[in-house]
Amino acid sequence: MRLVRHFDERMVSLQRQGRVGTFAPAAGQEATQVGSTHALRDSDTVSYQYREHGAVASRGFTPGYVRYWMGHESGNAALADVNVLPLNISIAGHIPHATGYAWAARLAGSDEVVACHFGDGATSEGDFHEGLNFAGVYDVPALFICHNNGWAISTPASEQTASETYAGKAGAYGIDGVRVDGMDPLAVYAVTEAAATTARGPGREEWRPRPTLVETVCYRYGAHTTADDPDAYRDEAEVEQWREKDPIDRMAAYLRSTGRLDDERDDAIEAEVSGTVADAIDEAEAAETDPMDLFADAYAEPTPRVEAGREELRALLDRHGEDGLLREE
Repeated sequence: MRLVRHFDERMVSLQRQGRVGTFAPAAGQEATQVGSTHALRDSDTVSYQYREHGAVASRGFTPGYVRYWMGHESGNAALADVNVLPLNISIAGHIPHATGYAWAARLAGSDEVVACHFGDGATSEGDFHEGLNFAGVYDVPALFICHNNGWAISTPASEQTASETYAGKAGAYGIDGVRVDGMDPLAVYAVTEAAATTARGPGREEWRPRPTLVETVCYRYGAHTTADDPDAYRDEAEVEQWREKDPIDRMAAYLRSTGRLDDERDDAIEAEVSGTVADAIDEAEAAETDPMDLFADAYAEPTPRVEAGREELRALLDRHGEDGLLREE
């Protein structure tokens, strides 16, 4: 969680410097992402949206993930070697994909589970309904992890749903629903582990694999993205109230109380994560880019418009080099 928090802070700073594109901060939501991912097996698959940096980092923090936020084409690739699907930007668009992936695993006779992460705003999308309805009908081995941070950009939960809880929506699909304190990594771990067991099935015919909708009640300290101004729709007192439940502070307090953490170890962890993030950023920024990648993988057979755009860019580069990308002609 320390690594995720440090990465978050560095990326916001880099965005303000123009070194990365629009970024979605995750500070405050580390427990929901890290706790749930560590409760899975390495063979289980993670499907996620733009804010679940902790889910990705739990499988391995790489310069490739940093490159995504820098606009590098290589950053779009799936982390297949650690069973992480490509990042999804469109709200809830990955939920049917995760459902299908889990269904395929069941048809193949695998005991793999798919953990699909999304925010509370995704529950207002049709893809959420389609994915969970299919999952309930066909008993797919999936966990649908809804990170309820109280805000869908600037829309509060009270204006987004009339349901008492998001977990309660599970009943409409005939699946289990559970609500957990998303600021407590140990609670999230325990709930996710139990849900994964249910999704996997214990190997008895009378107990079939079943999906679960997990609602983690959490909070994002920062903006929805670096293009957002949260001061326009919430006050600082609300933020400070949630900061008192900070997941990193709570975990540190627990570890200190059990003799597993002291100041020396704490400082060592901070130095380690700082170095890891700095090295990843340095490597990502050192990667060579090819402007022509703008036209790569758009179509199996490039259309006339794509070919025309490619030739126009090539001519611009021939005349001015990469500085030509900053010119208007």
